[in-house]
Amino acid sequence: MSKKNKKAKRDRQDASGPVAPVGPAAAEPVFTSDGKLRRKVYERELFDLHVELVKVQQWVQQTGAKVVVIFEGRDGAGKGGTIKAITERVSPRVFRVVALPAPTEREKSQLYVQRYMAHLPAAGEIVIFDRSWYNRAGVERVMGFCSEDMVKRFLSMAPGVERALIDSGIILLKYWLEVSPEEQTRRLKARIDDGRKLWKLSPMDLKSYSRWYDYSRARDDMFLATDTSWAPWYVAHSDDKKRARLNIIRHLLRHLPYEAPKREKVKLPKRQDADGYKEPDYPFKVIADTTVAALA
Repeated sequence: MSKKNKKAKRDRQDASGPVAPVGPAAAEPVFTSDGKLRRKVYERELFDLHVELVKVQQWVQQTGAKVVVIFEGRDGAGKGGTIKAITERVSPRVFRVVALPAPTEREKSQLYVQRYMAHLPAAGEIVIFDRSWYNRAGVERVMGFCSEDMVKRFLSMAPGVERALIDSGIILLKYWLEVSPEEQTRRLKARIDDGRKLWKLSPMDLKSYSRWYDYSRARDDMFLATDTSWAPWYVAHSDDKKRARLNIIRHLLRHLPYEAPKREKVKLPKRQDADGYKEPDYPFKVIADTTVAALA
């Protein structure tokens, strides 16, 4: 792609939808017949965004930046797929994903946010929370795991905690993935019938599915109390998962002050001479090539 076309593409980036192709790809359809983003378009756009995320990784390592990204939303909203799209081409030592299980008895006796604070980034790290301290405002409240007084205390405390994180130098981004009731139903039903996704469907998911409007009320209260000027909530509509992932990654990149680091030209060194080395006559336990038989 020419520099002119690349600039045109960047200029038209918009979080509300995919980037229209330029040049030879302009005639290629962007959407399927049901309005979803085509996989080929998605993969092409994601490739370019992965390149930028690698630059973010290098920037974080070189500058010692600290970033926290929070993903919240109902079951089936697409949090896991979005996080995977962000992290699949970067180092897990820099982009750390935190998805905490239910608290232990010891953790229940601690200050509520204490177990989350332990996972905050050090210099040169990006921490992505797959659900976060906002569990208290969402699932814990809806499922009756905490009292209304505990929820009120959390909602009044969270903005101050987040202000303290930002004042310490952490870049904090909060994303809510909004899925429609019809699309959530379709996705949860698909988990029932797909052996690869059964692990995603817990008894808790089934209980929470029936409480759509309780979750809506909890979400509304959470936004009202914690959508602050210093730590706003960003909402991504995720019925089209591919488009939502691209929109979120573009938004994330626009809100990080990264610059592509200068990089020296890489050249592979000359490999050493064998100097008499011979392959050993050892009975290696080689894994059989069963692919052809499996596909027959």
